[in-house]
Amino acid sequence: MNVFLSYTVIGVTLGAIYAITATGLVVTYTTTGVFNFAHGAVGMVAAFSFYQLWQAWHWPLLVALAVVLLVEAPILAVLVETVLMRRLHGASTERSLMVTLGLLVILVGLATAVWNPLTSRTVPPFFGTDSVRVLGVYVSAQQILTVVVVVLMAVALRWFFRTFRVGVAMRAVVDDPDLVAMAGAKPYRVAQMGWMLGFFLAALAGCLLAPTVATTGLNISQLTLLVVNGYAAAVVGRLRSVPLTVVGGIVLGLVTEYCVGYLPTAHLSQNLIAVIPEVVPVIFLFVVLLVIPAARLVAAGRLPRHAAPRVPGPARSWVGAAVLVLLAVAVSPLLGGIALATVATGLALGIVGVSLVLLTGYAGQVSLCQLTFLGVGAFTMGKISGGGGWLGLVAAVGVSGAVGALVALPTLRLRGLYLALATLAFGEAAYYAFFSNPSFFPGYGGNITVRRLALPGAQSVGDRVELVEIAVALALCAVAVLAVRRSRFGRRLVALNDSPAAFATLGMNARAVKVAVFALSAAMAGLGGCLYAGEQGAISANDVLFFSSLTLLLFVAIWGMRTVTGGILGGLTAAALPVAATHLPHALTDLSGLVAGVGIVLLSRNPDGVLGLPALTGLLRRTWGAAPSGDATGEPALGATQGAVGAAG
Repeated sequence: MNVFLSYTVIGVTLGAIYAITATGLVVTYTTTGVFNFAHGAVGMVAAFSFYQLWQAWHWPLLVALAVVLLVEAPILAVLVETVLMRRLHGASTERSLMVTLGLLVILVGLATAVWNPLTSRTVPPFFGTDSVRVLGVYVSAQQILTVVVVVLMAVALRWFFRTFRVGVAMRAVVDDPDLVAMAGAKPYRVAQMGWMLGFFLAALAGCLLAPTVATTGLNISQLTLLVVNGYAAAVVGRLRSVPLTVVGGIVLGLVTEYCVGYLPTAHLSQNLIAVIPEVVPVIFLFVVLLVIPAARLVAAGRLPRHAAPRVPGPARSWVGAAVLVLLAVAVSPLLGGIALATVATGLALGIVGVSLVLLTGYAGQVSLCQLTFLGVGAFTMGKISGGGGWLGLVAAVGVSGAVGALVALPTLRLRGLYLALATLAFGEAAYYAFFSNPSFFPGYGGNITVRRLALPGAQSVGDRVELVEIAVALALCAVAVLAVRRSRFGRRLVALNDSPAAFATLGMNARAVKVAVFALSAAMAGLGGCLYAGEQGAISANDVLFFSSLTLLLFVAIWGMRTVTGGILGGLTAAALPVAATHLPHALTDLSGLVAGVGIVLLSRNPDGVLGLPALTGLLRRTWGAAPSGDATGEPALGATQGAVGAAG
């Protein structure tokens, strides 16, 4: 009985931390209409700041807490709202997600620059080792504090939003800012208060969490991704109810600890046992998304409103593809060593970027696990014929496409934010249960050897030949995606993106279209994975990290999610910036975060990204005879637009 109570105490405490994190997400979403994927990064920055003030600079505990919660968090919230979020009211779900994901990358980059990840940092419990005995189980003062804070917070927030005029206004500004203004309030001030409250709760969660990781020390990635565990609790509350969110957090904490304590570990590998605390929350999230009635999920998805894009005709597409291959042939003799490898890697990632254009840019299906499909393709390639064979390539593409279809099947009724959360949960579960599992990858963090794809009759492939080989594959994928976009199926993708309800009303099968586009996109990502791993010589869990998927998605969005050129440039950027950062001072080692910072400021103002800037589209029109004013879908690398696309039918 004491063992059960011990797991219960730990589970309630863990669930309380999940509840605080999830409540901050719910409050931000309820008061601003934006689901803040950077919520965990805000808590991470607060935890490190708290350490810096209390432990490094020896400020008094209460003073350090007050500065972090009441000064740093509100100032950061006002800055973020003013610079990034103010223009997102009524924006598409995809655009909002990209901006908050970009904010996450920025905060991680800033934290990496300020606090060297190689330095160990720990925060002791607020009350030392003090504890009390309850029903034969010792409960620490830190655990009691965490639970008490959660209860008080839930009661206070419910009272605030239902009693105070400003609380009602914070909820109303999401639905109708003009009505709030007519009532005498300033909508942007009310929105700022919503962000300030959300950041305060994120900072509170970070400060309470810091002492619980004392054995391992503060870790930037761990603290940032902990919010993933809170997503499930937020979804239980349907992103609206604080009490239900708190209940969801407590239940999640209990389920996690009971799994740790009572699963039949004799039948599990030691690695799977070790990752149970990470796997259970993402599985919980996936299950919650699947079982909640569809009607309750609709409110979280604001539909984008895009004009039907124009695409290059077949002739211009093939000319652009030929130019891409000829450029690869021309530059390959001029490059060597790291530069040659970086360009080859960037072109391989460009294939994955183009797959995102098909899935997210055209169909509006947000995927946060695209590099998971890359890893599946590379793994299959390495396991068949020792890697490097054409049979392995065909199998890798087929298996990746099948996995993509399997991911799509249970998520057919999800869209927008909830679909993004489901793909994130799948990617994280696959990372911990598959890619980090020594049963599949030898040793913890081991790798699978993948040889380069050999041309018929050739015994080996040199660096320069491989660069051209990848360029040819990328060019063919780009031409294929543009051909799909011009087809009847492509017009259906755009119609599905514009209005799923109208799509279904016209009698078209939205489910079949979703499964097909997921499968095609995953198969293409698997192809990119084969070439990527061939260039690297192996594939490992480090190649499919969530942050890597996020960075690639973000750079494609910054360049232009609705253009294949944006997909190609996104892949090249994702490969080049980490290499460039190795030649810069430590403060600039996370160059991706700094570049993303500039990019998402642009994205918050212009949803079509760099390639959609008016000055650039004007240049493209003059140079290529591209899209007319107001259509930012011209394709500079693969041809210009040629005629409007007809309606889906």
